[in-house]
Amino acid sequence: MRRIRLVVRGIVQGVGFRFAMQHTARAAGATGWVRNLSNGTVEAEVQGDAAAVETLVDWAAKGPRGGVVDDVVLTEITPLEDESGFEIRRDA
Repeated sequence: MRRIRLVVRGIVQGVGFRFAMQHTARAAGATGWVRNLSNGTVEAEVQGDAAAVETLVDWAAKGPRGGVVDDVVLTEITPLEDESGFEIRRDA
């Protein structure tokens, strides 16, 4: 089990990034959350097996149609024990 935090920079708000990431995560079998940050970036935590996490990392590097990803910063973090689903959180 692997868990990562992603911070995605570029044109990533107002383009459906969070909804598309949620859809991609659910299809890949990943859990976690995604939210917009006040500085215009998107932050997410993604957890799952290596293939599921890699699917989300690859997707985040491109983003949805209409978005432009300039940079993705990844940080490995400790997996959670009892997480289920992939949610869109309130903006921070």
